[in-house]
Amino acid sequence: MRFESGIKRLLLVVLVLGLAAVGVSAQSPKILKNGLKKLVAGKRAVVGVSIISDDGKLRVSYNGKRRFPFQSVFKLHIALKMLSEIDKGNFKLDQIVEIKKDEMMPGLYSPIRDKHPDGASLPLSEILEYTVSLSDNVGCDVLLRMLGGPSEIDGYLRKNGFKGFEIKLNEETQQAEWDLQFQNWTTPNTSSEILKAFYDNGKAQLSKESYAFLWKVLRETSTGAGRLKGKLPKDTVVAHKTGTSGKHKTTGEVAAVNDIGVIFLPDGRHVFVSVYVTESMLDYDGSEAIIADIGKLVWDFYTGGKD
Repeated sequence: MRFESGIKRLLLVVLVLGLAAVGVSAQSPKILKNGLKKLVAGKRAVVGVSIISDDGKLRVSYNGKRRFPFQSVFKLHIALKMLSEIDKGNFKLDQIVEIKKDEMMPGLYSPIRDKHPDGASLPLSEILEYTVSLSDNVGCDVLLRMLGGPSEIDGYLRKNGFKGFEIKLNEETQQAEWDLQFQNWTTPNTSSEILKAFYDNGKAQLSKESYAFLWKVLRETSTGAGRLKGKLPKDTVVAHKTGTSGKHKTTGEVAAVNDIGVIFLPDGRHVFVSVYVTESMLDYDGSEAIIADIGKLVWDFYTGGKD
């Protein structure tokens, strides 16, 4: 009898400890979600966030299903399509692509044009690097021309099982009028799902060579240093893609200050984070600070605030 009673007590302790562990696990996403709510409370902007752990077990979002304008974030998606075509043998990273003077789009941001105002013949790999790492608009529209237009990018992602986005316009068109930018839209949840799928590469969407190239240029992204990386410890690796709109001439509203990417943690783990800021009446620094605070919140959640 005493033996049976002891076993029962032991089982009860195990059960209690097990339930406590489950409670802690169940609470963790709530802690992160509550932190997000506190960060965006009172901000003069609409913020959307999606966070997915590397194993996919933790998923937290805030306005995760809301539509946000892509702006230059969709250049990542263009690169995904181009790399898949390279893997099929339709293009080569080292092939030379001619960019004519009339494709240089004066008035839009373009390091390519700044360096080659009269046109250039560049390796496709270099155009991809300009487009992703530096968010070059000329490079973006050259890639779209080569691929057959925005609908080809849209279709490629849908065939890979993604939804919750639309890609209809190139950079030159979407920048022509304020309202047009909203035709290229996504949700934060979709962005994080795409990041995870192509980082995991579980369905071998990209070859080893294309995979290595993609994540190299994303790690080398130099735009948006004050966004996801803004408040993280120095030398933290973040592979990311930014997007930014202009200001509305009348209202001063900023339609898009975005950053999506993978934050690499000190213990070898990583986390997928997508942050979109729209309808912002803050200045650019203020909008970027929201993203930086969210990046720091994620970091502290996983590391306890340690470098």
